[in-house]
Amino acid sequence: MIIERRKPLTARAGIFGVGLDTYWKQFPGLLEELLAKKETLKRKLASHHLELFDFGMIDNAERAAEALPRIEAADLDILFVDMLTYATSATYGMIARRMQIPVILVALQPLSALDYEHANTRMQLCNDDLCSIPEFTGVAVRMGKQPPPVILGMLENDPVADAELAEWCRVAHVLHDLRRARLGHMGHVLEAMLDMQTDPAAVTAAFGAHVVQCEADELLPIYRGIDPAGVEVAEMKRRILSFFDTPDPVSDPLTEKLTEADLETAAVVAVTLERYVEAKKLDGLAYYYEAEPGSLLRRIVTNFIVGNSLLTAAGFPMCGEFDIKTCIAMLIMDRLEIGGSFAEFHPIDFARDTVLVGHDGPHHLNIANGRPVIRSLKKYHGKPGSGAGVEFNIQTGPITMLSISVNARGKFKFIAAEGESIDGPIPPTGNTNTHGKFPPDVRTFLKRWAAAGPTHHFALGVGHHAGTIRKVADTFGVEIEII
Repeated sequence: MIIERRKPLTARAGIFGVGLDTYWKQFPGLLEELLAKKETLKRKLASHHLELFDFGMIDNAERAAEALPRIEAADLDILFVDMLTYATSATYGMIARRMQIPVILVALQPLSALDYEHANTRMQLCNDDLCSIPEFTGVAVRMGKQPPPVILGMLENDPVADAELAEWCRVAHVLHDLRRARLGHMGHVLEAMLDMQTDPAAVTAAFGAHVVQCEADELLPIYRGIDPAGVEVAEMKRRILSFFDTPDPVSDPLTEKLTEADLETAAVVAVTLERYVEAKKLDGLAYYYEAEPGSLLRRIVTNFIVGNSLLTAAGFPMCGEFDIKTCIAMLIMDRLEIGGSFAEFHPIDFARDTVLVGHDGPHHLNIANGRPVIRSLKKYHGKPGSGAGVEFNIQTGPITMLSISVNARGKFKFIAAEGESIDGPIPPTGNTNTHGKFPPDVRTFLKRWAAAGPTHHFALGVGHHAGTIRKVADTFGVEIEII
């Protein structure tokens, strides 16, 4: 079972084609043939959840100047330049100079090779997508920019080029949502966790997101307005029981089979959370709050785990221990469609050469290996409260980790690594745990990871995507180290 997204993936993408206006009179019909090529690229892009803005054919400096205000006004997340044939760099230079978003040069020629026996100048021009690439990248450097990324390939039946297009579309989804995100920050850092400290202004400076300061007390009137015996809570209980298994306890005396009281509390709190994030218009939430012992507020804030896991799987990252940096890492992974569970390192398994990777929540349920489990916990270790806990391991196969840390200069740093999730027993403690195997061996890897200066939390996703994460980091101008 997969939890559906609360909001569809989207991004604002621009496209224009380039060519040389001198050709149109020399070769009647060539312009129309090239514009048909651009329509094929548009069709490919449209399949990746993009709102497309087509700025037509830019074939001289005057048209570039005319298009520039429209391109800037579109508030784009990414811009694709379709290298339809040879074009002078004047069609691109002034645009490149002003862009603060990724600009991707796409050179997809119709033929895998010229039909040399019957080749002519027109055939060459129709397949001259590569010709201007060095001119364009060189001019970008002269404009004070990094050389733009280039996609080379064939217009059809080229899985390598199609995969590169898809990857940049996923990056665009990250850029669209992170730049516009309202990230809630509720409570305070768990006492003495110095690596959790984050300056909200630095978040806006680096990523564009706004940090919304949230009061835990705001949950109380919402919670009090929910009828535990009402339809909304009954439906939430049904959702929980249909998605999770509720097994008997095994070896941990802190666990027991999910009680009706814990199920009801988890359901009412999950409804409270969903109402709250809608009312505050949030796109993510990092929290930690303890409240007065025995109070209603303590019951609420210590029973987020089931609700926040449901929200995280629906594309709304919720992050414990006030760790907004990892909330951002989880959002990045979710928009890349690779998951994004809240995680840290647990004991090493020296026999398997693995390390357990997990946390007490929240979790991206859509990457679980089978049905996740809920257990009632008599206490949350290291924190106040008791209630339902979520337990699972993630899908076996390739995995990627992303920690967002802060360096000595106060700037954010991405630390990423790729490994494997392998089959193996996990402790039945009501927490997530997965056996992570990393090259060259567990001892060496963990020493290298620690030496990179990470925050001790990270987002955990499926597949190997460190290269894509590097593209995200480069776009935001953030340092990245891949272990």
